[in-house]
Amino acid sequence: MAYKRSTEPQRYSVSLVTQENHRFYTLTMPSEVLANTCFVTTRDEDPEKGFQRVLDVNRAQQIADYIDVGFGTIPTSIVLSAQQAAELRVIGRGKTLEFRDTPKAFLILDGQHRVYGFSLAKTSLRVPVVIYNNLSPKDESRLFIDINTKQRSVPNELLLDIKKLAEYETKVEHLLGEVFDLFNSDPESPLLGLLSAHERTNNKISRVTFNAGLKQLLSIFGGTDVHGIYDALSSYITPFIAGAREKRSM
Repeated sequence: MAYKRSTEPQRYSVSLVTQENHRFYTLTMPSEVLANTCFVTTRDEDPEKGFQRVLDVNRAQQIADYIDVGFGTIPTSIVLSAQQAAELRVIGRGKTLEFRDTPKAFLILDGQHRVYGFSLAKTSLRVPVVIYNNLSPKDESRLFIDINTKQRSVPNELLLDIKKLAEYETKVEHLLGEVFDLFNSDPESPLLGLLSAHERTNNKISRVTFNAGLKQLLSIFGGTDVHGIYDALSSYITPFIAGAREKRSM
């Protein structure tokens, strides 16, 4: 979307939050303002000071498409460090944050793909934001490390499991999931007790590993339904499992 830069300061209601030795502001901002007042520094662009990872344009476009389709709710905060160019100050008895509408007002500490996605989207969102002020380059780097090492991503196994509840599965994912669930629940399944649906577990086959293996074989089955695929694979796997158990007992 076209962005008209304002000569007047941007002003937003704000709350001050203190956590141990850190103080930061929380607020919400229009996504187009974020996209046009934030920047990143990558190691490729600035080997001495850069710490951000290289931007994945495809990932940013996926975020933009998600927003424009109308499902766009992104409740996680963008984390920023105010730069001198922002001329950040708090007014109105500490309830309002003011800054200049300039391209390098804020360095992104977390959320660069979301912010770039905002710039590609046609739709505007109100986005939660955390702003640190008066950070040194060392502080910014340390915060970046803390944010990106203390947070843990959701396991792919759990995401696949949840996709079914969210009705986000593709046709192939749905088919693979149905076959996996049969192998995981049928009392006669040769893999009963050997699968893990929600997480990676030692000595068990995860949903992700199972799907990766079966997906390569789907063309062999043509239009065969879930039960047909299950019966064929079960008949094929059973003697191998039996042979392995017999060998182990010897």
